[in-house]
Amino acid sequence: MNKEKSLIKSIAVGLAVVLVIVVFAYAFQVTDVNFETTRSKVRLTQITRVIRALMKPSVVEYEKEETTVMAPFYLPCPENGAAADLPEIDQSGPYLKTSLPCASPKDMVTVEGFNMPPNSKGPINFFTFNEINKEMGNFETDANGYFIAEVEIPLRQPVEEAQHITAIARINVGAPKLTENATSTGEKIVETIFMALLATTIGTLLAIPMSFFAARNLAVGNTSSLTGVAFTLLGWPAGIWVGLQISNWLLKVLAPGLDNTWYALLGAVVSAAIAYLILRSSISEEDEQQVDIKTRFSRRIAVIIAALSGISTIIFLGSLTRLVGAGLVEKLGSFGFLGNFLFQLGEITLMLLSLVVAVSVGAVLGGILGKIGGGISDNMQAPLVKLINIALGAVAGAAFFAILGAGVNWIYQIDDLVKTLYWPAGIGALLGVLLALSVGAKQALPVGLIVYYIARTILNTTRSIEPLIMAIVAVIWVGIGPFAGSLALALHTVAALTKLYSEQVEGIQPGPLEAVQATGANKLQTIIYAVIPQIIPPYISFTMYRWDINVRSSTIIGIVGGGGIGFLLMQNISLLLYRNASVQMLAIAVVVASMDYISAVIRERYV
Repeated sequence: MNKEKSLIKSIAVGLAVVLVIVVFAYAFQVTDVNFETTRSKVRLTQITRVIRALMKPSVVEYEKEETTVMAPFYLPCPENGAAADLPEIDQSGPYLKTSLPCASPKDMVTVEGFNMPPNSKGPINFFTFNEINKEMGNFETDANGYFIAEVEIPLRQPVEEAQHITAIARINVGAPKLTENATSTGEKIVETIFMALLATTIGTLLAIPMSFFAARNLAVGNTSSLTGVAFTLLGWPAGIWVGLQISNWLLKVLAPGLDNTWYALLGAVVSAAIAYLILRSSISEEDEQQVDIKTRFSRRIAVIIAALSGISTIIFLGSLTRLVGAGLVEKLGSFGFLGNFLFQLGEITLMLLSLVVAVSVGAVLGGILGKIGGGISDNMQAPLVKLINIALGAVAGAAFFAILGAGVNWIYQIDDLVKTLYWPAGIGALLGVLLALSVGAKQALPVGLIVYYIARTILNTTRSIEPLIMAIVAVIWVGIGPFAGSLALALHTVAALTKLYSEQVEGIQPGPLEAVQATGANKLQTIIYAVIPQIIPPYISFTMYRWDINVRSSTIIGIVGGGGIGFLLMQNISLLLYRNASVQMLAIAVVVASMDYISAVIRERYV
């Protein structure tokens, strides 16, 4: 029996080995592995040249003092014997001698130089009748200004007149200075660092809140009745629409004076004061349930007015920041970038205002309607709740799928209401009714897990798209330059950091989480007091690591015009300027190594 088991195990191991060999053999075929080409003399010569060029980065240069010496030469040898009648060489200064006065293409000729600048270097060229230089080799003179070199005559169109072999001796003059390529590299690497910093900052600010939605341990246990879910689904789009209308209306009402600095300043002060005074007068420690309906209603109106005043304050502040920043650009001179920074902050504020207001109103209205739905489910009889769920399921499903249909129509421009509105709404209503019939009237639905899986799906999809593709879209949106690269890297950073952050949240100690929840803390309080203290150190580490990645990714972003040092690197590689490209590679290596050291110090101190 043991022998049979041993035989079967041996056969299984043998088959596994054969399978591995077959897999790697097929991998060799698919990837076109051919080590024979590595022994090609042409390829070895080319790779040697490239490696030598890369190992000699063009960082510094000198002013050059050149001495050009020419010797007449026939290509090919003339039939009339003119090559033997060359004029006598003047040996009082630098001069050249060739072992032959004429030759055919591909012949080897020895060239000697005399009285050249001592310890100088330079190329030996064939100078054609049409004044075209073809480099044949290089030379280096000794302390007496002498050199000897053997060169191959190039393929050139034969002419009857004498052409020339030239030697150009170059010696360095003065102190070394940075090459133009090195200067450009310095400017671009600084641009790259801050491009990556901006992308990392934007990505981090968005990834931190999103990581809590993508953490499974925080999602488990978040449940709601179908009534509450249906009301929430109806409240969110309605709230977003209301928020957009409010922000657009305020922008339209306040627009006439937003181009005046004093009007914007006065408006910001007055609207902020109104919001503060209303909130201070309306907030009371008295229990909401102990006041009459009229008082509660007046408080709600006061909060709405305070919210409108707060939005107006943001509009005024955004306009004021734009105006002040635009005025400071020229006045600050070399520090005009500070004025531009203020101007761009104002632009960002006004640009994102409608989105932030819409999402905020959607969240508020969705939360309020969700609580109303939860109250209906808790306080009414199950049969009645079942009927309400069927009706709400139909309405919420129809609304949700109608929104999806509108999105599909925007992308594909179908422009057919039957396909993009009626059919989606009908299917959504049917699915909503089926869901209401299949679950209990007061059954708790795992809303947290649904949100978790949706968030994970979106993040995985976004992360699978290379930053290069995102950069192409960003370049079309904002134009060629580092800003497009920052946006592309920021979007990919959000997806990558959210995954890392959420996995860290999932790995926190459950003890503090359970202790805070036991005190009756809500979800926000649980995150603040039980989750955040445990995740700050790894969040810092992940963020620094992502900055490092963004610096390296910028070299690829530059291919499509995303700015940074990548554009310069790809340009030099395309032009076969490997010594110039080596400078960019060296700069990237230095920056990455420096950032690794800095992040190690930060991790050692704070992590």
